[in-house]
Amino acid sequence: MGSEHKLPPLTILYEDNHLLGVEKIVNVPTQADISGDMDMLNLLKEDIKIRFDKPGNVYLGLVHRLDRPVGGAMIFAKTSKAASRLSDAVRTRKFDKTYVAVVHGHPPDRQGRLKHTLLKNEQTNIVSAVSEGTPGGKEAVLDYYVLGQNERFSLIQVVLHTGRSHQIRVQCKEMGCPLYGDQKYGTSMNKPGQQLALWSCSVGFPHPVTKEYVQLISVPPREYPWNEWPEKLYQSAAQQPFV
Repeated sequence: MGSEHKLPPLTILYEDNHLLGVEKIVNVPTQADISGDMDMLNLLKEDIKIRFDKPGNVYLGLVHRLDRPVGGAMIFAKTSKAASRLSDAVRTRKFDKTYVAVVHGHPPDRQGRLKHTLLKNEQTNIVSAVSEGTPGGKEAVLDYYVLGQNERFSLIQVVLHTGRSHQIRVQCKEMGCPLYGDQKYGTSMNKPGQQLALWSCSVGFPHPVTKEYVQLISVPPREYPWNEWPEKLYQSAAQQPFV
């Protein structure tokens, strides 16, 4: 049966009876969408089915999402109990998410906190920063740390305190530093076809059964623009924060 399925290569970061941690593949949706393209959730279900020779449907719970262009660390639940407990960790902010990004220009400070109210247009899938108190608006908070800079770009680490749709992309744009390759929120500064430089480098949470802290680490590919700062990315990947 396995020979009939040609699955993209998967990088497994962590696995036990309750959890499956993987490196999300760039430009693959987290879950099925209108594109009809293969998505991570169904790809991993198929992988589990093949590896463990499981008949019928495979359970895999979606705990958090990454935008389609984003790669990096991601955790899934292999049981409904684990999914419920991890969802609680997300809701109570015991689920740590850290990203690295390459942005245009230089942020105003070496480190800072960004707070905005964000509103998502469900029809266009565009998120905008709006005035506080706007109906439907949700608070978005992140901390950023500048890891490195050259003449045109900055490498930043982002620690999310809220999990809003397109949050990092919109908040960096509002700061005046849109993400490299962002075709949605940085069209004036990016060229068509450039890959979004945003990566989930760390996901951490209490294990839903053992309660021990689990941390998944992933580093971006060794390609432009990430390779402008290889020492920052590849030698210090497990430091939290990097700076």
